[in-house]
Amino acid sequence: MGSKKIGNFFDSVGSFFSGGDKIPWCERDVIVGCEKEVKECTDGGDSEEKKKESIMRLSWALVHSRQAEDIQRGIDMLEASLANSSPPLEDREKLYLLAVGYYRTGDYSKSRQLVERCIQMQPDWRQALGLKKTIEDKIAKDGVIGIGITATAVGLIAGGIAAALARKK
Repeated sequence: MGSKKIGNFFDSVGSFFSGGDKIPWCERDVIVGCEKEVKECTDGGDSEEKKKESIMRLSWALVHSRQAEDIQRGIDMLEASLANSSPPLEDREKLYLLAVGYYRTGDYSKSRQLVERCIQMQPDWRQALGLKKTIEDKIAKDGVIGIGITATAVGLIAGGIAAALARKK
């Protein structure tokens, strides 16, 4: 096995246990900038289109945050804006961002449902297809870890029973 293959192997094992994915993170200063932009659009009497765009940027930043409360706020904003009728393209973007938000909160089932709706709207959307693969990989990884934990627990219990029986004899 070449050194490049070994390096790739250790990278993949590292990302398996670290939960690495390819979804970008957003830093707090970007969120603050987006919040300021939304406030300026609202206070400044900007066009409805400009307000919508700034709110979408803020929603994107929030669901890509490392802070759970930011992610939840982004989810809440997106769900509220989906309640108002929008053109299908806007809805598709909102559904995708909601899927990212739910993925970040660990609700993989809801995330997968939303990304499936995005793919129904546009079957060749690479971003949505990539998120779907990320979600499925995470579900599979969690299943493997869950099976490992269960097997370990069963082994410990069986070992404890065997030890107790051995002491009685």
